[in-house]
Amino acid sequence: MPYLDLAPDFKPYYEIHDYTDPWTRPETVIFVHGFTENLTAFNAWIPAMSRKYRLVLIDIRGFGRTAAVDENFKFSTELYVDDLVRIINHLAGDSVHVVAGKSGCISAMRLAATRPDLVKTLTLGAPPLKAPGSAEWLPYMEEHGIRGWARHTMGGRLGPVPPRCVDWWVEMMGATAMSTAKAYLKWVGHVEPAKDLPGIKAPTLAIMTESSNLADNAAGQVDHSVMREGAPHAELLLLKMDCYHPAGAHPDLCAKATLEFMAKHA
Repeated sequence: MPYLDLAPDFKPYYEIHDYTDPWTRPETVIFVHGFTENLTAFNAWIPAMSRKYRLVLIDIRGFGRTAAVDENFKFSTELYVDDLVRIINHLAGDSVHVVAGKSGCISAMRLAATRPDLVKTLTLGAPPLKAPGSAEWLPYMEEHGIRGWARHTMGGRLGPVPPRCVDWWVEMMGATAMSTAKAYLKWVGHVEPAKDLPGIKAPTLAIMTESSNLADNAAGQVDHSVMREGAPHAELLLLKMDCYHPAGAHPDLCAKATLEFMAKHA
């Protein structure tokens, strides 16, 4: 299995999906998943995008097949950005398109704001514009496990989807180590993602929802005006659906919109 040997404590797992014509030199797209997810969160995006782009999917530090961390591990936005810089340098060697989902948007936004030389375009799926998370998440996890928490919160995340879809997401997210979840929540509950918006110069697409679901608050979504005011140059795709994670619930729609956006800024 492909792992990058970037540091003694950081050997991220990655996959490359490239079905472009072999005589071309496709641009690279890097996908950054969110809390308790892994790279399979973007599986459904691969068919639509891999004919035009070289896709790099990664399990970020602590998640998926990248090693779990101790609950006292010190996560930070700067650490995740440094991880992304090293991954981009090793697997692309040039600027890339970045697609991020949920809390993965936090490090993606900071990367775009501080390393504009590495980001061609930025697509944000359900970007948290305040610190994501809820005070009841960790106690619920400790009592019911990560899988129990994932199922408990899935209605707000995906909205009305088939039961087997819910089961798949619960199992995927539920595989996260409790120690990683505890360490991550200590960091992510204190971030201020919106502060990075004014520094982002790359063409940006924000995919958000007009959801009546109260779980938006736990996801870290706030009034869409924060995105409009913080990043007036960004394009906002506002979808009418009762969920806060459209990239997961409706991947075909989001992948199509992302392809059209990227083509426009080719």
